[in-house]
Amino acid sequence: MTQHESKYIPALSWKVLTPFYDIFFRWTMREELFKRRLIEQAQIRPGQRVLDLGCGTGTLTVMVKQAHPNSEVIGLDGDPQILEIARHKANRAGASITFDEGMAHQLLYPDTSFDRVLSSMVFHHLTTQDKQKTLAEIYRVLKADGELHLVDFGVPDGFYARIISLLMRRFERVDDNINGHIPEMFVRAKFSVAKTSEFSTLFGTLALLRGRKS
Repeated sequence: MTQHESKYIPALSWKVLTPFYDIFFRWTMREELFKRRLIEQAQIRPGQRVLDLGCGTGTLTVMVKQAHPNSEVIGLDGDPQILEIARHKANRAGASITFDEGMAHQLLYPDTSFDRVLSSMVFHHLTTQDKQKTLAEIYRVLKADGELHLVDFGVPDGFYARIISLLMRRFERVDDNINGHIPEMFVRAKFSVAKTSEFSTLFGTLALLRGRKS
C-alpha cells in the first residue's frame, strides 16, 4: 500500500470543511434518524462498555451516552481537531465520555475490552486493506458474544442512488461499499453478519449491518 493510499482522510475529505460537518450531516443525511436506529439495534445494556469508532464530532457518542447513561462510552477518532469539537459537545450535554485519539486499524485497547463497537460513516474513508484490518481489530477488542454495529454507504438502491454512486467513487474509497463487499469482509474477520435495514439519503443508500463475535 502506498503512502497516498493510506493517507488519513478527514471527515468531509478536507480539514477546512470540518467546522461545517454537523450542519452538513444534519441537513443532507437524515443523521439523527439512522443513528437512533443504530443505537436501538445495538441493544446496549447497563454496565456495558461501548466504543464509538471514528466518532467524528461526537454526535453518536453523546446520543449513546444519553440513551444509556449507565454504560461506559468511549469515542475514538484520528483527527485531533474534530475530537476537540466532540469534547465540547459532550461537555455542553453534560455527558461523561472519554475521547481518545487513534486509528481504527491500530486500536490502542487490550483484547476483549468492549461489549459493543458502533461505527457511523467511517468505513468509506478507509482503503480496502485498512477496512479489513479495522474489522480484525474490532473483533480482537470485543468480548465473547460482543457485537459490531455499523452504518455506512451500501449497494445503491434505485436510479438516483446509482447515479450519485458514480460521483462518490471520485472522492472517496467507497468502491467496497457500493459493490456490496462489506458483509464479505465481516465474514473474513470471523463475524457472523446480518444487514438489518437501509436508508435513502441525498448522497446515496446507507446500509446498517450487525456483526456478532462468535
